[in-house]
Amino acid sequence: MTKLKLGPLPDDKPVKVTVELPATLNRDLIAYAEVLARQSGQPVADPAKLIVPMLDRFMATDRGFAKARRAAS
Repeated sequence: MTKLKLGPLPDDKPVKVTVELPATLNRDLIAYAEVLARQSGQPVADPAKLIVPMLDRFMATDRGFAKARRAAS
C-alpha cells in the first residue's frame, strides 16, 4: 500500500457553545455590525456571527498566546 503524505484529518466538526453576554457587550457587538455593514456595503444579518471571526483574529494576533502554545508543544 502506498504511504500518503497527508496524515489523518483533524476533527473539525463545529462545537455549539452557548454564552451569556453582558448587555453592554451585546450593544457594542450590534454597533460593530452596523459599522461593518456601512464599511463593507453588506448588511450583517446576525451580529452574533461576528463572534467567531473576532475570536479567531484575537487569538491569531495574540503573541503571548502563540508563545505559550509553542512552549506547550
